[in-house]
Amino acid sequence: MKISKIILYDEPTVPEINLVSLKNFLEQIFPIVVETRENILKQSAPDTAKKIAECKIFNLRKDFEKNEPTEEEISFEESNFQDTSNTENIVMYDGFHLQKVLSELVTESENRKEIFHVFFTNKLTCTYDYSDYRYHGRALIGANPSIISTTGIIEAPAKPRAYYYELMTNFTRGVNVETVKEKYKGEYLEYHDPRLSNIIEGYLLQAIFYYETGQAFCENENCRLFNAHWQKDLIKSQLEIGRVCQIHQEILNKIIKK
Repeated sequence: MKISKIILYDEPTVPEINLVSLKNFLEQIFPIVVETRENILKQSAPDTAKKIAECKIFNLRKDFEKNEPTEEEISFEESNFQDTSNTENIVMYDGFHLQKVLSELVTESENRKEIFHVFFTNKLTCTYDYSDYRYHGRALIGANPSIISTTGIIEAPAKPRAYYYELMTNFTRGVNVETVKEKYKGEYLEYHDPRLSNIIEGYLLQAIFYYETGQAFCENENCRLFNAHWQKDLIKSQLEIGRVCQIHQEILNKIIKK
């Protein structure tokens, strides 16, 4: 393996992330050291908030344009470093530019290819897609460091089609949105969902596979490396199946033996 050590950085606004469980999960699969740490932003330099605010997306239809943040936007980011009550962060950030900001926070002594850093965040990470010329929410920004967005996990894969249909049709009738949500409860992930930490296991595998092989995803919906675009497929691949397919198990075995 290229990797000899993995460092997982906490996101305190999402208590459902069980770092101890994720550490044990990785150590059961990979013969490497896994370390857990608090959110790196809490100890970051004063200008980090400004750099993160510069990553915000204002035009979904245009590739990234650096934002010159206001004092209010910078203060918002600073408050998020300490405020653990803000679990829903639907502000959109360019994932690759955010990844660059976070990479600058890694100390020089640990900024090595054999140390793999994974940041958890409640920020909605997005990437620009030139196939349809617009930004899309992403749960994973693969690189070193990698970013796993809990908001991306919840918001990027689509909920059931019938859910959206009922929301649209009932909106004009004045039906409470919460009634529709309750009807489909369990069929998609929600904020503070207890299933979130188990779902994250699959994204950790995707991040590691991408770093080791250059390919993160599998086309087999019965594999934990499946790139789910629907919540039902995400829940199926990560919770109901909960393992990699035979092809990727063989690749995993080779990675471990390197």
